[in-house]
Amino acid sequence: MITVQRENLKVISGEETLSLYQWNTGKARHYFCSTCGIDTLHQRRMDENAFCVNVFCVHGIDPEKIPIRHVDGKSRSVV
Repeated sequence: MITVQRENLKVISGEETLSLYQWNTGKARHYFCSTCGIDTLHQRRMDENAFCVNVFCVHGIDPEKIPIRHVDGKSRSVV
């Protein structure tokens, strides 16, 4: 995910297929593709002008050039 300010965010295609999901306070707005279910972007609860955008949904991004950070979630579990 990358953070983009509202004034720099432009959906160039597929906006009609986005579905909104909200919970708890209802302030955060999570948008998913209603066709495939991918998490595309969400509006932050604490800063309504900031959106986290799935980098794979950004036009012109080469996925092969995105660095991968491996995380060992099992050893970080609190359960």
